[in-house]
Amino acid sequence: MAGYVAEVRVADNARVKAGEVLVRLDPRDYQQRLRQARAQQAASAAAVQAQQARLATFSAQLDEQRQAIARAQAEHAASEGEARRAQLDWQRYRQLAGQQAASAQRLESATASRVKAQALLRAAAAELERQQARQRVLSSQRQQAQADLASRQAALEEAEAQLGLAENALADTEIRAPFDGVVGQRKVRQQQYVSPGLPLLAVVPVAQAYVIANYKETQLEHLRPGQRVTLDVDTFGRHWQGTVDSVSPGSGAVFALLPPDNATGNFTKIVQRFPVRIQLDPSAAGEAQLLPGMSVIATVDTREARHGR
Repeated sequence: MAGYVAEVRVADNARVKAGEVLVRLDPRDYQQRLRQARAQQAASAAAVQAQQARLATFSAQLDEQRQAIARAQAEHAASEGEARRAQLDWQRYRQLAGQQAASAQRLESATASRVKAQALLRAAAAELERQQARQRVLSSQRQQAQADLASRQAALEEAEAQLGLAENALADTEIRAPFDGVVGQRKVRQQQYVSPGLPLLAVVPVAQAYVIANYKETQLEHLRPGQRVTLDVDTFGRHWQGTVDSVSPGSGAVFALLPPDNATGNFTKIVQRFPVRIQLDPSAAGEAQLLPGMSVIATVDTREARHGR
């Protein structure tokens, strides 16, 4: 998030609760982007609805066209049957007329019926072809409408994603405490321009304090997770109790920003120290008196490990 700080709601060393607003950035630009994203989402949704209606219209027209084709096919079949009957009548009367068994008037009537039936058959065939061509056009239009609908649905999904991002961005203008703790290193000031990566303040979870004790590698032989620890803090005239939580997989020098170069011929043996994490008992941690950076003397009870138990 980048922007100008509109309000700093916490003071130095203030205690805060998880979810409490610490800093609020000027939200106006992000509110405008949210309105823009909502408008785009609404426009995309309307376009999808319009295209769905258009697709439904084409589907209805196709259904009607199928019925029209069925009627045209029935008409064509009837005309085809009538044309065959008229052809047979004409052939029969022509043969009878040649045998002087039918009058010329009857032959002329059969000829006229034949011509009319053939004309009706051609008209029915043309109508059937016209209806089939219209069906092909409607099918093509419906396919195009389906493609347009898919495109507009994709645009709607993108608009909804942009809307979600805009909502998240606006919500992020309120910087909240991730957990209970105490504010420290408050560098942020009102009207300051901030950007991602710029430290604003620190929230120290003092109620979740733990101890890192750096033991020599020669002291690790009998040290085990779960062993009881007594902690003496220089600040207080009392003891705290804790438990060994874990031992670092490497010495402090190995994980240093600039590890030592122990090349052959440049090696001086120095006893290394390994960080050991000590977890305070829940009752001690809840007092929130131990603060990061305090000097602590940790005494681990290794008697059971030394005696093989």
